[in-house]
Amino acid sequence: MLKGVPPFITADVLWIMASMGHGDELAIVDRNFSGFRVATHTTSGKLLILEGVDAPTAVRGILQMMPLDAFVEAPLMHMEAADAPGELLEVHRDVIAECSQAEGRLIASQPIERFAYYPIAMRSFAVIQTAESRPYGNFILKKGVV
Repeated sequence: MLKGVPPFITADVLWIMASMGHGDELAIVDRNFSGFRVATHTTSGKLLILEGVDAPTAVRGILQMMPLDAFVEAPLMHMEAADAPGELLEVHRDVIAECSQAEGRLIASQPIERFAYYPIAMRSFAVIQTAESRPYGNFILKKGVV
């Protein structure tokens, strides 16, 4: 065991976060996302699964150890709802709140159209699939400098 590491963060997730560099992106996706297919195209080629953890909890745990990029306007992106473009869903607001709290500053999230999200996730370093059951609980985090 390590001090300060949330109990649901796996050794593989720690390895991924330590391997990422400044500006690398991490896709945090919901339980319905096609994680394995997308993950095979990422830098690491890995799909990591956090069972029993929703998106806000996963993001909170990750951001206890990994900062968001302070050099970009929106170090957070989210998949917007196909039937409500531009609307922030509850899951989006919850993750934005976790990011803002972790960073001690207001974090903006850039909405990404559903089908535009997939190639961005494929360019990310890795995909972490959560047990988030709310629709459109898919995010991209951009790593900052420690």
